Parts: sequence; structure tokens; C-alpha cells
Amino acid sequence: MRDPVQVVCPHCDTTNRVPAERLADAPRCGECHAPLFEGRPAALSEARFRRHLGHSGIPILVDFWASWCGPCRAMAPDFEAAAGALEPRLRLAKVSTEEAPGLAAELRIASIPTLALFAGGREVARRAGAMPARQIIDWASRAAGGT
Repeated sequence: MRDPVQVVCPHCDTTNRVPAERLADAPRCGECHAPLFEGRPAALSEARFRRHLGHSGIPILVDFWASWCGPCRAMAPDFEAAAGALEPRLRLAKVSTEEAPGLAAELRIASIPTLALFAGGREVARRAGAMPARQIIDWASRAAGGT
């Protein structure tokens, strides 16, 4: 039996301890009882991003985007499709650079869309530009080390 994994609820941001072997068994939040994984990206504000980053035991793949960005809007369905394929090995999230400009500046997000993969509280990989779902899945899986 492996150690439990910390999973932050995408609804109420409560940190849950889930047995690693049960991650794929549709776990629910102990606080709000919502599913911890729904096969779609979680929309995160700057504060929520920091909470997830600091408390997640699984890698987080973040799409930094903006509503006015055509390539961002075009990639959105592909990123959502990738969530269905990558969860629960990774948490997928979206952060609007319009709503979190300070975070975007701090992380030096120079172009959008930008995908950044975080593990253990730090950035481990980054890729700018729109990608189809299959490419997102392949790149994220390689960057996360096959987690």
C-alpha cells in the first residue's frame, strides 16, 4: 500500500488525503462531497492557484489564457478533452491572465496560451502556443515523467 496523496478539491479547495490506489475510483471531497475529478479543468484565481500549488500531491497542468486570445479560445476544447485523459494522474487548471496579471508577471508568462506543469510546488515544464488534445496529453505525460 502506497502513501495517501493530497488532492485539493476543485470546488471548495479543501485538501483531501486519498489512498494512491484509490485515485481512479471517483473519490469525493470530505468537506463538500463533490467529485475530486470531473474530467475538466478547474478555473483558478491567483489565490486558488497558490492553494492548489502548495497543497497538491499530484502534478498540476495550468493553461494560462485570456478571453480576448483567439488561439486560447481555439485550444479550450482540446485542453478540456486532455483533462478527461490525464486525470487523476494530473490536475488540469485554467488561470486567466486578465484576472491574475500579477501571477502572470511573477511567472513570466510572455505569450498565451502557455501551458505550465507544476510538481512539488515548483514549475517543471512549460510550453507556449496552442496544441491539439493529443499533443497536450503526450507532452504533459512526458513532462510529468509518466506519472
